Parts: sequence; structure tokens; C-alpha cells
Amino acid sequence: MSQVGAPQGRTWAGSSRSPRSRTLRSVATLTSAVLAVTVLAGCSSDEDADGAPAAAQDNAPTARSLVDDGGTLRWAVDALPATFNAFQADADATTNRVAGAALPALHTLDERGRPRLNPDYLETAEVVETEPRQVVLYKLNQQAVWSDGREIGAADFVAQWRALSGRDTAYWTARNAGYERIEKIEKGKNDLEVRVTFAKPYADWRSLFTPLYPKQVMGSPNSFNDGARTTLKVTAGPFLLRAVDRKAGDLTLARNPRWWGKPAKLDSLVLRAVPRADREAALAGGKLDLAEIDRSTAERIALALKDADAGRSGAQAAQLHGPGSAITPGKALGSWALAHGADEELASEVKAARAENKAAAARYAAAQDTLAGYVVRKSLEPAYTQLSLNGESGPLADERVRRAVARAIDRRELAESVLKPLGLPSDPPGSHLALAGQAAYADSSDALGDQDTKEARALLADAGWVPDGAQKKPAGTKAGSEAGTKAKAAEEADSKKKAAEEADSKKKTEKSDTASDDGLYIVGDDKPGELPAAPRIGPGGPETGTRVLAPAPAAARESAALLARAEALDTGARAAAGPGNAKPDKGVAGAYAPLGSAAPAAVPAASQALGKDGKALSLRFVLPSGPGSETLRSVGDRIVRMLDAVGIRTEITKVSDESFFKDHIASGDYDLALYSWPASAFPATDARPIFAKPEPASDGSLLVEQNYSRVGTDRIDQLFDQAAGTLDEEEAGDLIRQADARIWAAAGSIPLYQRPQLVAARQDVVNAGAWGFAAPQYQDIGFKKSETTKGSPSNR
Repeated sequence: MSQVGAPQGRTWAGSSRSPRSRTLRSVATLTSAVLAVTVLAGCSSDEDADGAPAAAQDNAPTARSLVDDGGTLRWAVDALPATFNAFQADADATTNRVAGAALPALHTLDERGRPRLNPDYLETAEVVETEPRQVVLYKLNQQAVWSDGREIGAADFVAQWRALSGRDTAYWTARNAGYERIEKIEKGKNDLEVRVTFAKPYADWRSLFTPLYPKQVMGSPNSFNDGARTTLKVTAGPFLLRAVDRKAGDLTLARNPRWWGKPAKLDSLVLRAVPRADREAALAGGKLDLAEIDRSTAERIALALKDADAGRSGAQAAQLHGPGSAITPGKALGSWALAHGADEELASEVKAARAENKAAAARYAAAQDTLAGYVVRKSLEPAYTQLSLNGESGPLADERVRRAVARAIDRRELAESVLKPLGLPSDPPGSHLALAGQAAYADSSDALGDQDTKEARALLADAGWVPDGAQKKPAGTKAGSEAGTKAKAAEEADSKKKAAEEADSKKKTEKSDTASDDGLYIVGDDKPGELPAAPRIGPGGPETGTRVLAPAPAAARESAALLARAEALDTGARAAAGPGNAKPDKGVAGAYAPLGSAAPAAVPAASQALGKDGKALSLRFVLPSGPGSETLRSVGDRIVRMLDAVGIRTEITKVSDESFFKDHIASGDYDLALYSWPASAFPATDARPIFAKPEPASDGSLLVEQNYSRVGTDRIDQLFDQAAGTLDEEEAGDLIRQADARIWAAAGSIPLYQRPQLVAARQDVVNAGAWGFAAPQYQDIGFKKSETTKGSPSNR
């Protein structure tokens, strides 16, 4: 199912960066935006710490002995890659697919999203020293060689570290978190050992060197920037890159003759560029063997299978529910009469229409026959769709309003509307940082509370948003023409100031875009100049430290209570209260009042709009308008109705998929938006830039990294840093869960549902489909052997 997903890449978190690299950080990330989101990594090695995923894999697992040797599989992708270097800003899902098939992956993901040592490349990989420095020792598979015959070794590790460390800005990098922590890399006792020493502890060390590129690509800025954009001359996987036909839209991977592992079952794997909107037609034309699809295409295939099971041919199916199936015998007779009538002009038109209907029915019949040869494999994608609340300015800068929005939404209803019709589990995610089945997963949504219309209205009332508030003048406004004149003058001055700021912002954006066009995709997020002292954390300092409107004194008490609740979720503080004091957790009670306070007596009517100081409470809801975003728009309509019930009005703005992120989400030109983030089992590394506290730059702009909600806290950042710096996996998991509870409390991002993963596959395609968390095993993909072998499998 195609939905708009947020672009994501690992970012460099070093302490010293060039201003230019920081400026280009966001633009570089946006360049790699894709509609399908891919998982970046996996995590814990604990076998029993986490439960099963919400949905199992559905990829027709088949023993290799039952898979034919040979054949070509045609696999749909959104587009051919702009680069084969996965660490560049314009790398996309197809880049990663090629890398997975043709380059070393030292750790691959299992069905529960955990990294597993890949024996094709490694014998062992473990932390052998922690004092005075963390040292990881890699022992390489002695058979592992590049396609040019050279052994994979320390030189390749060193070249990749130097390219991605961030110390040389001549490398146009976009993903390099973790590499800046490395102090040195050296050969071990022999050529098959690589010792990596870290300057400071790094819990997510398994995320490094996957994919691993040869030193020929990583060895110099020129080769890094340009050497792997259009080709991969040297590879080390079960497949190698044979050809790229951009005119035809085909990329061909061929079996690697130097591959030392289990040989690929397929002769070749063709990645074919087919837009999501065109995939049903491509499948109906028999042009694909494997393709991720949307709900409507899945339903069409299910209908074709139902017809086939009932013994109906495509022609019979067309008569039953195809084009013209609604034409009654009477209408058909009337049409025939007109076609053979005396009015020649009308007869000609009717004959043409009848011929077109007949041709459409024939096409539909042929398509049904072909589609009956496919099956739909389904699971849950390792990504979740969220409602983002922009807290930088406007009503949502007040955390009471953000929490009111969150409490007004029934997440379960939204999840069920998307997933139940597909027969998939529909429990809404309880975490921003992990999904059900992963080691770090814990439901921390209690830190905010479930849907509660009464509480939502109470929060809005305390924030000053009341019925008829749009008609009331701000307190203290003078009566008379003098006051009106002054107010008008102030309004005009404010309007001019905003216009100047917007023009200045536009110039900055254009300048940033121009810089990115030069190909300078340098990652960095340091802030030039002197930064203000960080607010104190804990007693005596603001917990939230966000760049939002300052709350009223009463709000501070409720905010502290909410954060205490968030902390209790993961620190065990709740248990210390004793069983006699336990109360059901209903979220934030009252409106910025102590826990247990009642909501205000006067509750606005469900359909009555709210206002404050003469302004109506209205939020701009930005949604993508592309053909693959129907689900997002449907969910958006439901959210609008839920918000309307508490008096929050919305203004829906539909924009093109191409401009959705760059022109609206990244620039902050929205109040509410729906988009997706991939799950990662390395959340301390991958999720930190998504939830990092925005910081002001020297030019007055706000540096948000990938935190497009622009809501964050010092404490959340601190918890991420602590999790990344501990080698105790249990402690790291606890820190991540504490961070997630505080992210819920901040109410800048509301996870709604785990995205469905629907894949159409030819019925004889095996070991491929909806993988869920797991990484594909490319060498095992193939066609199932028939009971009686007929012809050559290479004819497929």
C-alpha cells in the first residue's frame, strides 16, 4: 500500500561541524523522500525479551531443494535509483534493494527485527574490550571476496570509516551516525581480523558497516561522490549489477559467479520501475512477478481468485461484474435497435460505443484470467503512520492544545478502519520508537491517555479556547475609535513584519535549495556561533524546554504531573505508591489541574466552534493528493470529524506528493499532517534526530533535524544519548522506553497504526512477499519446482 512516508537517514552527531554542512542537512534528507519506507536496522540479541510481531511474515517459505534453479524474476520498484551509494542523500528504497543483493551486510534482520550475524561474511563479531575503550573484533569469513577477487578486509573498513566520520566535508554524505564515535581501525592478528576501537561507548555498533562498500568506492571523495552513482563495478553478494536500462526502466542483477555462499536460485533479478498507480495494469498484463500493491489492486486480485475458485472464466467474470455487466437485456436490445436504426449518425455513434464496450469487456476478461495467477501476501510493514502536530507556532505551540487534539482522537477506530478490512491486526502502536515484537517495545501511551472528549474540551477551555471566543475581544482592549485605530495599525504592522519574515524565509529556502543542487549533501547539525546556555534539567529548570509559548503557572503543575506519569511508566515509580493508592490511569485529568480534578462545568457543544481573543480555533491539515494516498485522506477525514466534536475546526489543504515534504512538512507550513516513519531496532541512533529538541541557529531560524513537529525536550535528548552510550542492552531498553513516554507526554507526534504491507506475487514465486521486519534472503528467492518438470525454468 502506497502512503507518504517521511525521508529518513542516519545523521552525523559529531560535536564539530561546518555551518554549510548543517544548512544542507535538511535539504539533503528531503531529496531522498520516497512513498515507500524501508526499515534501517535491527537490535537486541536477547532471544526472549520481546514478544511476537503483531503480524507474521507471509513470504511462502520454501526449502531450497524445492526451488527451481534458474529463471528471471521481475520485481516492481518505484523508480530506478539516482545513485547506488546508500550513504548519499538521494539514495532511495531501490538503492537499498540493490545493496542488499550485491553488497556485504554484516548483520541482517530476522522476523522480529533483531540483527543477526551474517555467516556469509562473518565468523564472529563481538565486544572484546570495554576499558579503557570499547573494542569490537570482527573475524571475517575466509572465503569472502569482492567480485574482482580481492579479499574483504580491514582496508575496506578503514575507507568506509574515514568517508563517513564527518571529518572530511569533501565527502557528500547523508547517513553516518556512529562512525564519528570510532577512534581507530586496525588489522588484527591476521588479515581476517578487524579491530574497531571507539572513542566513546556505542551501543548500536551492529548498525555499522552495513552495507559495506569496497575501498575503491570509499577511498577518496571523488570516488565516493561519483564512483558509485551510475554503476557498481565491484560487489560481494549473491548477485552483481549486470545492466541498467533507464529508457526501458529495467535494472538487471545477475548471479555472482564468485559468490562463495549458497548460490542464488535465480539466474537474474530484474528491478522494473513501475509507478504504484500503474501496477495493477502491469500485473494484469503479466509484466511483473512480484510487486507491492495498494488495497484496490489487492481486492481486484482477490476477486479474480474468487472467480477462478468458482470455475468462472475471465469472460464469464466480465459478464458478472465487468464493464457493461449492469446493462439489462432491455437496454441491450435498445442499443442494438439504435445501432441498426435509420439515423445513420446516431447508429454510427452507438456502434462505436458498443465496440468499445465489447473491447473493454475483453480486456477485463483477459486481465481476470491473468490476475488469477497471482496471490496477495500480506503482513504489517515495519513502519507506522502518525499524526504530526506542528508545535512551533500558532495554537499548537500551547501543549494543552496539542494534548487536547491527541485526546480527541480515537486511535483504535482509525487503526481498525485501515487494517481490519485487510484482515490484519489493528491494535494502534503504543510506542514511537519500536513496534510490537521488537525488544524495545512497550506501550507508553498512558503517558498521554486514551481518547476522552471531556478531557479534550477541558484542556481547550483551560487554554482559553471557549465557545463564542472568536467574537470576544482580548481582555484590556479599549473601546472607541482610538483603540480601534491603534489595533488596526498594530495589525498592519504585524502583517508587514510577517510578510518580511516570509520573504526572508523564502530567500533562505531558495538559497538552501540552490546549494543542494550543487550536490553538496554534507550531513551535520552543529550550530555556528555561541548558543544560549542549556536550560536546567530537573528541579529548578523547565522540563520541556521546547520552542513553544510559555504555559501559565497552573500549566507548569499539570505539566510536571504529566511528566512524572511518563517517568513512572518506565522507572517503576508507580509501584512504589503501594496497592492501596492505585487508581485507574485515565490520562491527564482536568485542564492543567492536579490529577483527579473535574472538567469545567460548562462544556462546549460538540458542533460549536471554539475561539480565543477574537480568533477562531482552526488548524491547517495538510494531506498529499497523489493516487497512492487515498488511505491517508480517508484517515484525515475521520480525524477532522473527531476534532470537530470537541470544537476544533480544520482547513484541509491537499498538495502534490512531490511538494508535501519539501514545501510543507520540512518548512513547517502546516499545523496537522499525516506521514510515516520506519521502525528501527537502533532507536537511540535512528530515532534521535526525529525527536531531538529543535535549537535556534545564529540567523534566528530553527534547526529541527528531522523533528518536523518541532516539539522536543532536553530530557528526551539526554535519554537518547544515554541509551546510545551504554553497552548494557537491558539498561538501553529502559532508557528508550523512558524517552518514549516523554515523547508521548509532549504530544507532538501521535502514532495511529502500523502500515499494511500488501505484495502481489505469482503463485509459484517462493521465499518472497511480505517480509515484515526481516531482510530478504535474495539467494533463496525463486520459483517453486513443479510436480512434473516441463521445459527450462530460464524461460520464465
